[in-house]
Amino acid sequence: MFKLIENRIRLAQFYPGFLGLFVNPFYFARKGLLKQIASLGKEIRGKTLDVGCGQKPYQKLFNSSQYVGLELDTPENRSSRKKKPDIFYDGNTFPFQDCEFDSMVINQVLEHVFTPNEFFHEVFRVLKPGGTLLISVPFLWDEHEQPYDYARYTSFGIRSLLERNGFEVVQQRKTIDDARTLFQLLNAYIYKKTVTPFPVLNVLFTVLFMMPWNIIGEFAALILPRNKDLYLDNVILARKATHA
Repeated sequence: MFKLIENRIRLAQFYPGFLGLFVNPFYFARKGLLKQIASLGKEIRGKTLDVGCGQKPYQKLFNSSQYVGLELDTPENRSSRKKKPDIFYDGNTFPFQDCEFDSMVINQVLEHVFTPNEFFHEVFRVLKPGGTLLISVPFLWDEHEQPYDYARYTSFGIRSLLERNGFEVVQQRKTIDDARTLFQLLNAYIYKKTVTPFPVLNVLFTVLFMMPWNIIGEFAALILPRNKDLYLDNVILARKATHA
């Protein structure tokens, strides 16, 4: 029974349904990402590369025939039980042939890339002409995974970066562009001040101190106007230019 509860809570971290309202300190952020990735992810097909794959949380949302997870080769990543890479790389060159993949997923990774043009050179190289890229990147968020947090991108900045590196933006969306953004930032603040090494205690603190703001935030979004300039994440579907 305990294992079943643990698995349900773990699932609610990336698929925050009703249970996520109570146990997910990043409820609004993950809810917004899930909505847009589920919608745009239908275009991810064929052989897919997931760069910075982590737990591969959204793999089942894609129409991939083959799914390859790539992670940076560090002692922490190799020993982590929370990551499921198939291949590690040196942080510079992707260990794949030119034009090997039909599609690519890069979820909440780009803010940790210090040299984005060099990074996108590799993305462009291993993706087939006309291949599809689904990328999400935070806009409004605190520093995390320090000291490897280097950048935030506006909707204009990420579009420009993609276009300068040979990609055509097909669709561009913003997540949680309403009052829920404020409540998510509040919960992120509380989480960092209360998080412990003990998962059970963390769930208890989420229920006690963060769940009320999740509920209030849902109601606030119903009665307060949206602000399309203040949001949590950018999610973009792009294609590698066929003429390049």
